[in-house]
Amino acid sequence: MFRGAVRGDLPQILKIYAHARAVMKASGNPTQWGDDFPPQELLEEDIDSNRLFLYVVNGQIEAVFAFILGADPTYAAIEDGQWLDDTLPYGTVHRLASAGKHKGVASAVLDWSMEHCQSLRADTHADNKIMQHLLEKNGFTRCGVIHVADGSPRFAYQKLAPTQPLG
Repeated sequence: MFRGAVRGDLPQILKIYAHARAVMKASGNPTQWGDDFPPQELLEEDIDSNRLFLYVVNGQIEAVFAFILGADPTYAAIEDGQWLDDTLPYGTVHRLASAGKHKGVASAVLDWSMEHCQSLRADTHADNKIMQHLLEKNGFTRCGVIHVADGSPRFAYQKLAPTQPLG
């Protein structure tokens, strides 16, 4: 089940992000989220803006992620490639983290997100081999390189909804 996060979920959300940072460090990606990303203030802003979502299984939060519809300024410029489609309105998945208790959580999140838009984008750090694999396994195409707010590069991905044949 998917639902919007509420402030009462923050203690569990913070634990999931701490777990995700530990997994990232252990898998050779210590710098993408460092020791304190995402900060609680950003998560509170996400909650208040109705863009932080939870994947809940048997009453337990299994994943947390931001799902944002609309243009992302970070994606306005792309290098070393191009978007599959730069005309469709799109959604973006950011800050995806799993509690690490079940397999298939990231795929479920990406499938749910894709149900809500025709074009879905995501980005990840060059050292985040786990996320690169998950995106590619779920049908995303690496389109190029974008730069986040601090100027550091990220691999940019996009997936388009399958087109429906005319009736």
